[in-house]
Amino acid sequence: MATQFPLAGIDATRSQAHRLFFALYPDADAAAQIERVARHLHGTHRLRGNPLAAERFHVTLHFLGDYLDVPRNVVAAANEAAATVVMPPFEISFDHASSFRRPRNMPFVLGGGKDAATLMAFHRTLGMALQKVGLGRYLEAHYTPHVTLLYDDRCVAEEPVETIAWTAREFVLVDSLIGQGRHVPLTRWPLRGLGWC
Repeated sequence: MATQFPLAGIDATRSQAHRLFFALYPDADAAAQIERVARHLHGTHRLRGNPLAAERFHVTLHFLGDYLDVPRNVVAAANEAAATVVMPPFEISFDHASSFRRPRNMPFVLGGGKDAATLMAFHRTLGMALQKVGLGRYLEAHYTPHVTLLYDDRCVAEEPVETIAWTAREFVLVDSLIGQGRHVPLTRWPLRGLGWC
């Protein structure tokens, strides 16, 4: 059963920008490990961008747009789609770090390890569900699973890191308050197999 959080209070702050997306969050141990790796790499490469707060580390599944207010119709459709997704908990791992190239403010990220196939399958399954409820316009043709550690103008080549792994047990519809560095969970769904009730 999904856990839904009320939207009251979010709509009232009209000056905020809201970015909606589906995400997988690491458990506390994995988040702490990611934080240690981020701080180590930040120092090793003398990067200026600060590592993200541990509670913001996540794997984005699908981006659903930026808005001035939380769009109830998009949230409702996203909830409808997510409720149809059936998949048991699965392992996620990341074993290297690198920059995503762009002109400036490049994401410095953890890249996927050996367990990427199940994550990719989950991404596709959720994508098909979003298409069925009319949210297909947000789907991107290419998906690279990653965890953003920080943003910086320096480009860092790919390098191995100690493997960071956790079991994904739920996925979350998130409202990211742009410019505030804050994620607000709107709804959570447990991952469960076909026999779950």
